[in-house]
Amino acid sequence: MSRQQIQFDHFKNLHFGQKAFVMPNAWDAGSAKLLAGMGFDALATTSAGYAYSQGKRDSCAELSRDELLANASDIANAVALPVSADLEGGFGHAPEDCAETIRMAEEIGLVGGSIEDATGDSDAPIYGLHEAVDRIQAAAETSAHLPFLLTARAENYLWGCPDLGDTIKRLQLYSDAGADVLYAPGLPNLDAIRTVCREVDKPVNVLMGLSGPTYTVSDLSDAGVRRISVGGSFARAAFGALRRAAEEVKSKGTFGYAADAIPDAELSNLMK
Repeated sequence: MSRQQIQFDHFKNLHFGQKAFVMPNAWDAGSAKLLAGMGFDALATTSAGYAYSQGKRDSCAELSRDELLANASDIANAVALPVSADLEGGFGHAPEDCAETIRMAEEIGLVGGSIEDATGDSDAPIYGLHEAVDRIQAAAETSAHLPFLLTARAENYLWGCPDLGDTIKRLQLYSDAGADVLYAPGLPNLDAIRTVCREVDKPVNVLMGLSGPTYTVSDLSDAGVRRISVGGSFARAAFGALRRAAEEVKSKGTFGYAADAIPDAELSNLMK
């Protein structure tokens, strides 16, 4: 059995445990090695975190499929853990584009990835229902023949469309189209999360690390969640620490931030 198949089987099984597991999002090989060394069971990539590390904004206009897949490949090759990628909207409007993105993602060693229904167009931010389902179905028809777990994302709440009924309907249809995991980032509260988990028949991923209410892993597990990711929030936390250190030096002329830094020897050991 191949390494990738073993990773896929482990990754798939994680979604059917008795409680939710946390899948943190790495933005480069170094952050992936640090997170892997802490004992997490799987990692995800983050288009936002990668974009910030490159001095770009998180948008399909600024990030190409080739560069995001190259970043994901660096992460997958840096660790022995299963890695699932943020594949944005599949890098094209046509269902065939989504299918090709899944094929390319699996080819570089990824065992999972997400396709979202956001268009990147602020005037019409979410794909129409039938078009969105066709895109997920094309991705699922490709992933069904691969060691690859497909996550379908309903983006309503991130794009000013806070319609829980439509979000649930979309997730149900994405499930029927073949998605393995369902994901609606930005749900407003635990009741909404609980309702989504109750109304769908596939494992649900929830995003934490946004502003607003925060819940524990135990809270989310009890609500029916089976996977928790953090999006770009770990990368933003790292940038926050960088800014606090720089502000201390610039405004106070002191270097107390170094007391909280990971020792060089420890960090070097994690990079082996």
